[in-house]
Amino acid sequence: MSELEGINEHLQELRKRLVRIVLVIGGVGGFLLMFHLEPFQISQVTLYHPIPEPTHNIAAQITNHMRINLVPEGVQLIQTAPGEAFFAQMYVAVLVGMAASMPVIIKELVGFIKPALKENEINVSRTISLPALGLFVAGCVFSYNFVIPYMLEFLYRYGEGAGLVTFLNVMEFVTFVLQFLLAFGFSFQLPLVMYAISASGMVDADFWRKNIRYATVIIVIFGAIITPDGTGITMLFVAGPMIGLYAAGMALIERKAKKESNT
Repeated sequence: MSELEGINEHLQELRKRLVRIVLVIGGVGGFLLMFHLEPFQISQVTLYHPIPEPTHNIAAQITNHMRINLVPEGVQLIQTAPGEAFFAQMYVAVLVGMAASMPVIIKELVGFIKPALKENEINVSRTISLPALGLFVAGCVFSYNFVIPYMLEFLYRYGEGAGLVTFLNVMEFVTFVLQFLLAFGFSFQLPLVMYAISASGMVDADFWRKNIRYATVIIVIFGAIITPDGTGITMLFVAGPMIGLYAAGMALIERKAKKESNT
């Protein structure tokens, strides 16, 4: 097989896997846009079942849930142009579809790079697939409950102090929230990335401790890039947990190396 044929074969394989990913994300997103979750009671336990309802869909319910739980008191969530609410729901559907499809995304990406991996690297990729999903969900939950509400409260407290009525555009609000959910979901993968690099033999266990200062600077820069204001306070909401994750990954790698050296 020539080099060009090999490249074309890899591109075809990549295209097939990307199509599968897009179809799954599109299927989940379409479901969120076409159905409404209707509550019902069984033995005083509230459950939900989907019913077709495009105008009051699950994406709209998610948006409303974010409004209730995340928008600071006294701030009004509005749309300023026809169709903004619809496009916000489309955005929610796509991003939630990506999050819900994460097991498929991880499976397809690992399957694509598998032929290029050595045996020990394949074992590492299998080992971290399930924890990667768990950490992604943990990052989203942590961001939704402990970071975004306080960031919004902090940023809009200045308007309250000046006696201003604050309006928040729905598209800007949804973009802001989902941006941080994804950022934290992926940033929580940091310990696994460190573990995978060390387990694959690319670096030794001491590498992470030796370069902790450089890692801290990179994390702080990353926090400054994705936070919306220049105060530096919101940057700490992002950089702080990531530095903690780096330390946790470093401790995990060093513990594993110490255990292996004692056996």
